[in-house]
Amino acid sequence: QEVLQSDKPVLLDFWASWCGPCRMVSPIVDEIAEEHPEFKVCKVNVDEASTLASEFSVMSIPTLVVMKNGEIADSHIGLTSKSAIVGMLENANK
Repeated sequence: QEVLQSDKPVLLDFWASWCGPCRMVSPIVDEIAEEHPEFKVCKVNVDEASTLASEFSVMSIPTLVVMKNGEIADSHIGLTSKSAIVGMLENANK
């Protein structure tokens, strides 16, 4: 509900503790959460929330999904840069 009814873009970070690239992207996602209050940031542990990961068809991690108005606006699989993630969120905010 929090994600689907959010009035601002939401970044979902699908990750797992055993995933090396996930551990590399995690501090980037944390920085974005701190520096950009205009976005909502949520981390989803795929081992603890496998049903949610299935609903988003997450097959590989890390998977980053940007939601806007309850719809998927953008997504990226794998490690990516902070600027690319912020760009995805800013594009969804237009």
